[in-house]
Amino acid sequence: MNASESITNLDPRKLFDWIDYVVFGLSLVLSALIGVYFAFFAPQKQNTTSEYLMGGKTMGIFPISMSLIASYISGISLLGLPAEMYVYGTQYWMIVCSEIVVSFTIVGVYLPVFYTLQITSSYEYLKLRFSSGVRLLGSVIFLVKMLLYIPMVIYVPALAFSQATGANLHLITPIVCIVCIFYTTLGGLKAVVWTDTLQTILMFAGVIIVMVLGTINVGGIDVVIERSRDSERLEFFVFDLDPTIRHTFWSVLVGNYFSWLAACSVNQAMMQRCLAMPTRKKANITVIILAAGILAIVTMSCYTGLVIYASFYDCDPVSTKSIGKADQLLPFFVMEISKNIPGLPGLFISGVFSAALSSMSTGLNSMTGVLFEDLIRPRLKTISEARASFIMKIIVVVIGTVCVGLVFLVEKMGTLIQAGKSLAGITAGSLLGIFSLGMFFPWANSKGALVGGLTSFTLVGWISLGTQAAIATGHITFPKKPISVEGCVLEYDNSTLSLIPEFIRDEPFALYRMSYLWYTALGTSTAIIVGLIVSFLTGPNDPKNVDPKLLTPVIHRFLPTKMRRREVDDGQHKNKEMDNLESLKLDLKESAC
Repeated sequence: MNASESITNLDPRKLFDWIDYVVFGLSLVLSALIGVYFAFFAPQKQNTTSEYLMGGKTMGIFPISMSLIASYISGISLLGLPAEMYVYGTQYWMIVCSEIVVSFTIVGVYLPVFYTLQITSSYEYLKLRFSSGVRLLGSVIFLVKMLLYIPMVIYVPALAFSQATGANLHLITPIVCIVCIFYTTLGGLKAVVWTDTLQTILMFAGVIIVMVLGTINVGGIDVVIERSRDSERLEFFVFDLDPTIRHTFWSVLVGNYFSWLAACSVNQAMMQRCLAMPTRKKANITVIILAAGILAIVTMSCYTGLVIYASFYDCDPVSTKSIGKADQLLPFFVMEISKNIPGLPGLFISGVFSAALSSMSTGLNSMTGVLFEDLIRPRLKTISEARASFIMKIIVVVIGTVCVGLVFLVEKMGTLIQAGKSLAGITAGSLLGIFSLGMFFPWANSKGALVGGLTSFTLVGWISLGTQAAIATGHITFPKKPISVEGCVLEYDNSTLSLIPEFIRDEPFALYRMSYLWYTALGTSTAIIVGLIVSFLTGPNDPKNVDPKLLTPVIHRFLPTKMRRREVDDGQHKNKEMDNLESLKLDLKESAC
């Protein structure tokens, strides 16, 4: 009996047993208890905006690094990456290259500006650099982005749990949200960060165990590579310059560079955690650790996709209707290999839920910060810290409830990876473009930023939503890698079986055919180009009147002499204040003696 037969002879409807429910339940209980601890028992209560949103700026490298990894590796990645490798091949795996480069871009270009300003909301920068109107635009675009993203984050673990237990997908989603809303509401950033740490450990444990057991079960790494190569899934260097090809070396490397840069460099969730660090050096270290963590989990997830194909290489579970869609491949695979391993399905589902909970809690916490600091606080003349904390907790509950209702739309989209990146591209490009316009181009004014941002948002939104509609109606499909059912020993309905890849049926609008990986790059360049044109048409800023602290250090050497002198004077003034403070401390100490 070959490896594939040993897999396909198992009962595909194997469900959770009691030990799986215990493991899964413990992960949720521990997450909730962390929120209770920071709300009621921690030495510093989360009853001020600084504590609730920034953790009092006393967070350590380890929890913040783990939180960042958990935040950016959602269930979408854990389920979507293996499905991507199985269905379309390994070209997308090359995203790890661009994501490493992005971490150095953040450390050298964007983070220095935010850390120097020490702001609670990254969108406060837009007011300092441009105007209140631009700040409002940036905040609204960010909120739209998170409202598009969080429902997908919720849907993913519900999909996996449904596959593993047989429970209705839409019955489990409120449970995910209630737990997440509970600890995020009570414990603020510290609860989010420490639950993220726990969830990162569970996530890595689940992925590693499934990857190792799957490799052993199929016969070793050599078998995985051989079967993947024979099916033409191993492709890393498709150098075709055609922008309509779904994945090429250029779209994955260059296009994803802009996507990942937008997701990290100017994202409220990222900046909020980095600014929670006591020093900029520690913030830089967390960014580097984030890159290493992303590299590890993405690589393992992609390899797991090849392991799944090697296991089902002659009996595709999608074609045999054992599962409804490719995004269910990983949970189906886990249930298949865990017959003699009690608790493994529970651990795996806990890992997927952990990834989702961390991403959702991060989203809720960062959206709360933006809503309160950018939209509510400016409209309140005076407000006590206790009332501010209460308002933020109400915001968390309201946003979480709205996101549950939006989950029903997610099922109508394409594969998780493409749908997630496509929707993120609507807002990512415009936000990155507006911030980059402010940091790199001192001539840009507020009118240019407003028009550039709105133009970018409208253009990419039209392309992305139009493409998703065309995919949902079947007018756009993509060529898939070959699959087989020759080795199946289970009965299936031949009338619904299709092994021939389906190509584009009709000729859709040209821009709808553009690869989704170019959306953010298109949005960023549109915002910058339109922003500069409008700025020069309406009267550009005098660079001498722009505070150098609002510009990235990368361009400081090119600034007019007067601006550089102003920056030096500010630094000397700050050093003088520090010297005076140290002198005062010394005098007080001597007086006490």
